[in-house]
Order: sequence, then C-alpha cells, then structure tokens
Amino acid sequence: MIHHRLTVKKIVQGLALILSLFIVNVSRAQDGRALFNQNCAVCHNVFKKVIGPELGGVEDRGPWKDRKKLYAWIHNPAGFMANDPYTQSLKSQSGGMMMTAFPQLTEAQIDAIINHVNTTYAAGPGGGAPGQPIPTAVTAPESDNTLLYGVLTLILAIVALILLQVNSTLKKLSDDKEGIPSVEPIPFYRNKLYIALTIVVLFIVGGYFTIQGAIGLGRTKNYEPVQPIYYSHKVHAGIKQINCLYCHSAAQESKQSGIPSVNVCMNCHMAINEYVKGPKIYKADGSEVNGTAEIQKLYKYAGWDPDKNEYTGEGKPIEWIRIHNLPDHVYFNHSQHIVVGKQQCQTCHGPVTQMDEVYQFGELNMGWCINCHRETKVQFTDNKFYSIYEKFHEDIKNKKLDSVTVEMIGGTECQKCHY
Repeated sequence: MIHHRLTVKKIVQGLALILSLFIVNVSRAQDGRALFNQNCAVCHNVFKKVIGPELGGVEDRGPWKDRKKLYAWIHNPAGFMANDPYTQSLKSQSGGMMMTAFPQLTEAQIDAIINHVNTTYAAGPGGGAPGQPIPTAVTAPESDNTLLYGVLTLILAIVALILLQVNSTLKKLSDDKEGIPSVEPIPFYRNKLYIALTIVVLFIVGGYFTIQGAIGLGRTKNYEPVQPIYYSHKVHAGIKQINCLYCHSAAQESKQSGIPSVNVCMNCHMAINEYVKGPKIYKADGSEVNGTAEIQKLYKYAGWDPDKNEYTGEGKPIEWIRIHNLPDHVYFNHSQHIVVGKQQCQTCHGPVTQMDEVYQFGELNMGWCINCHRETKVQFTDNKFYSIYEKFHEDIKNKKLDSVTVEMIGGTECQKCHY
C-alpha cells in the first residue's frame, strides 16, 4: 500500500513538472517578436517605412521618450491625437490614415514589443549596425514554433518519466543495502499507472495536433507558388509607384479584385522591353532573376514581336496561380472594404510594395477577420455610406463616443459574411 502511495506521489510530481515545463514553453512562445508579428508587422517595419513609420529608435522621437504616453497612444490613438501635434503630423504624413487602436494589449506586452524592436534595431538589418541597407532578397516569413515547443515538451516529459524510474530503482538499492524490506518494483512498461499516464499524454498531444490540423485545413498562410512569369510587385507597385487599381481595376467595383489581362501588361511593355535600370531582383531561394527574359515570356503570351513592333500571333492568357482563396461559404467583397471601409490593400495583403514574389500574408481565418472588425474604426467623416447611422453621429458630436468600430455597426454578425 505504501509503495503504491509513493508511486502515485511520484507520478503527481512528474505531472506537475511536465505542466510547469509546458507553461514555460508557452510563455516563451508569446514573446515580443510574436506580438510584433501579430499586431504590428502589417503596417510597421523596424528599419523602413511601410504603411506607418519605421519603429527603430521610436523612443527617441516625439513624445515617445515617455513610455506612459506610448501606452496611451497604442491603446487609444484618436483620443491621444486630439491634444498632441506630433501624432497629428504623423496622420497628415500618412495621407489621413490613423493607427489602429490596440486596447487589448497590456503594458507588459507593449514593453515586450518595444524591447524586441530595440534589440532588432541595435543588431541592424541582418545583424549589422543600425541604418545599414536592407537586403534586397525577400526573406521567408517566420514560421510558427508551436510544433517545436510541443516536441520539446514531449521529450522533457519522457525524460521526467525516466528520471522517476531511476529514482525508484535507486531507492530500492538503498533499502536493500540498509536491510529495509521492499517490494520488487514493476518494470515501467508493465506498470499500469505508467501505461495509463502514457495513454493520457498521447491522447492529449495527439488530440491537440489533430484539432490544429483540422482547423488548418485549407489555410495557406505564407503560400508562395512559382508563377509562369516572375512579376515583382516591389518593382511595379513599390519603385514605379503603379497604383494597385491600375492592374486590379475591379477591386473598387465588384466582389473580386480581378487579374489584369495580357493587354493591360502590354500597355507599358510595348515600349519597355528590357529590365536594365532597376535594382536586382531575387527569387525566394536567393537566385537572381533576369528581368528582360521575363518580359520576353510576356511577349510570347501576348503574341507580340518586339523587333517588328507588332502583334504577329494569336496570343493566350497567362495562367497565373491563385494565392488567396476563401471557402465557398464565406462572402468577401473588395469594393465594400475599399470604397466604403476606406481600407488599404496592405491591411489584408501585407506590405505588397516590398514583396517581389507575392505570398499570402494574412491568416484569412474567421478569428483574423473578426479581430479586425472589432478593432478597426469606421471612417464616418465625409462617408455617405454611413449617413444612416444618426445615433452614432450624434454620440460623436456630443462626445459620448470618440469613434465607431465595424463591430458596432454589425460587422461581427454571422450573416454578414456567411451565406
């Protein structure tokens, strides 16, 4: 009986050890870098301006030397901006765009984000000094470390069980030496408690990864297929400043943004037949791209002869590989978000102007969309689409509200997005 109690006690201690290790791993996973990628990376980079200004050295600028003011700004930008000329100038520099509020972030989480920014900035791009040129090649997005932490936790659990067995064996040897009668320990592979514990652990771990795999079915974050023609958004939309709506003209008018036809590409490339003045461009694997050769591929699809300066063939459409895709039961309208919601393309697609080969930046899952609707403020000023919400207009006028989120006008109702 005593032996069984000791065994149970050891098992409980082992479980406590495993649980503490798991909690430590989870807490480490939720570090400043993860918080930065989750909340800030859409609009900010440490070293360069994206949608918002670069964050490197942020605490040396404006009112941010006082971190308390930084907390207030992050929690409520509209309220802070009302009495602060520095942030008012930031808004004017960004074309009237205002930073999204993050009231859900605690001061400790903000501290973790700032510490990550400061550490990254001190190391510089690629580990060099601050202000060094940013590498041209596109680096792959950081992967989720959940699987790694899970494997490490499982390994540590196995080590803990082995140590428990070693402790039991050593105790028996000590008792035998002192003449204390002891029961022959049951081998761990025949011990019912160990077997039951192993089954429970495997069931929990297996169930967790099964559920995560089922939830992740059809989700393709970081998906970056090889396209029939290497098209650099960084060159076209970033360096050449070609408006997104020139190629994706349907985004303002319809549900789909549309893929440009070959003729749209040829509007420019009838005259531009070489890539000689732009910066070097690279594939995801680091190999350099011959821009002129890619233009020649376009001519083959268009049936265009650059020497004769005329169409000599029938031409055929470019078979672009679709990157962003939603389930059939989900409704998303580009025009509603761009025209009514006044959203920038980067809100969902990330820093496209910095991407050579475009990849899926956002999660595109329901939680990702709902969180955006909960946090995004509606632009009521000079927006005829929201004139029907008289109560909200009155509340803002009477200063009962400082802003209205998408959620407040029904943005989280099921039927808004699901048929």
